[in-house]
Amino acid sequence: EAMIQRRADAGDPMAIWHLGGQYRFGWDGFKKDVARAVELYERAAELGVKEAHCELGVLYYDGEDVEKDTSKAIRHYEAAAMRGHVYARYNLGCWEDNAGNYDLALQHCMIAANMGCQVSLNCVKRMLMNCLATKADYAEALRGYQS
Repeated sequence: EAMIQRRADAGDPMAIWHLGGQYRFGWDGFKKDVARAVELYERAAELGVKEAHCELGVLYYDGEDVEKDTSKAIRHYEAAAMRGHVYARYNLGCWEDNAGNYDLALQHCMIAANMGCQVSLNCVKRMLMNCLATKADYAEALRGYQS
């Protein structure tokens, strides 16, 4: 872990994100310190690490060990999704679904399914069963998932 610390100190964005995880979960002898993890994730996110944006989205959405802040969570999920993070895209779909914004939920789940996300494909299927998506939507999601 000394190597990760050296790389983080040198400004390596992925090492900063990795170090954030060490603090968040208290892995590899690190004392759990979520506030420090958030600082590291924020720094990595500023440097363009989509995984850091997604982790921040999870933390702020769940409000576990940090103050719940849905608007911050959504902002971070959006930033991660725009950079190609499939589960951030799926999480946006879930959030829109829960908010009753089914058209947006379907769009997010279709994109994530096209990126190979099985749970998003299942989400599109569930939307089809609930008459919130068409057979054509599901066929398109299935084709994208399989390719």
